[in-house]
Amino acid sequence: MTERRAVETFPPGEFIKEEIDARGWTQNDLAEITGKSVRLISEVILGKRALTPDTAQALADALGTTAQFWMNMESAYQLSKLKPDTAPVARRAKLYSLFPVKEMLKRGWVEATESLDVLEARFAAFCAMENLDTPPQFRGYAARRTTYKEVEQSPLLTAWLYRAKQLAQGLTVGKFSAKSADTAIAQLKNLLTNPEDLRQVPRVLCETGIRFVLIEPFPGMKVDGVCFWLDADSPVIAMTLRFDRIDNFWFVLMHELRHVANKDGQSGNAIIDENLGSEGNDASDKPPFEVKADQEAADAIIPGATMNDFILRVGPLYSEQRIAGFAARIGVHPGIVVGQLRNRKQVPYSHYAKLVAKSKEHIVGNALTDGWGHHAPVL
Repeated sequence: MTERRAVETFPPGEFIKEEIDARGWTQNDLAEITGKSVRLISEVILGKRALTPDTAQALADALGTTAQFWMNMESAYQLSKLKPDTAPVARRAKLYSLFPVKEMLKRGWVEATESLDVLEARFAAFCAMENLDTPPQFRGYAARRTTYKEVEQSPLLTAWLYRAKQLAQGLTVGKFSAKSADTAIAQLKNLLTNPEDLRQVPRVLCETGIRFVLIEPFPGMKVDGVCFWLDADSPVIAMTLRFDRIDNFWFVLMHELRHVANKDGQSGNAIIDENLGSEGNDASDKPPFEVKADQEAADAIIPGATMNDFILRVGPLYSEQRIAGFAARIGVHPGIVVGQLRNRKQVPYSHYAKLVAKSKEHIVGNALTDGWGHHAPVL
């Protein structure tokens, strides 16, 4: 028999009946030939039973076709019985491609609903968009153009940034000026000795007009800190506390404050900082404005000349006692000294871990926080 193209949406049974009629066979004959029961053959011909691969192979052997021919016909028939409207599936797939839907619903950033129309509208509203015809892309205040490259935003990062913006907009802060970042840095330097003083950080930043929020990162995110602007006088610093170390907290914060002081991010593109103060962080891959912020942040914590003098006098014979003595003399926590020694590759990252205090327990909940058991309101 010549194989027909299985494009018509008829049950295979109709074609089977045509073939056995053309051969002068009965259903009993076909059952005998294929070794199948008369009941099975009857139900297949009447469209009451779907073809299985085993039955399709038996028909192929009996009628001179291929098993694939009959399976294709069965698949086409079964698909034709489905509802033709597959739009909801495509719409849900698009929604999941644009947002980390499950994580956002879990965190309460978007309220769950059975209505797909309402759910799409809620996700669009989360990003301050009328609809989801175009992928959401975070934009801050744009005052001027700069030469540095825009960072590609993943759905995880985009959602996280919009949540940071939501929280920042709800904060009431003091008046911001061109000197605010430098003023904040000067005041924060008095808090570098005791981990408990981290709880004063939000107050200092608030008084100087700098919005500060903490948002737990999504799994897989490598962001440490972000700087963006709501308008020319409203800088925002958002942090993930990805590394729970006092040295990392202070370096990331000072780095973002230098971005504020230098007005980085006023192009409208958020400044996204990853792996700040981490092992293997190659400065050669960074744009000049990031290298500048790195150096200024390190100097704000421990002046470069002071750190260089300690390294020249003591290195490589460092010890816990010498590090602690130096830290006490310059007014910083010993863990901060260890952090700078690690970043300068003076000591391995595994050394002097006892001197490095935790930071998260002293700051989470004392700043506007979303995550780690703290649920900020959804505005």
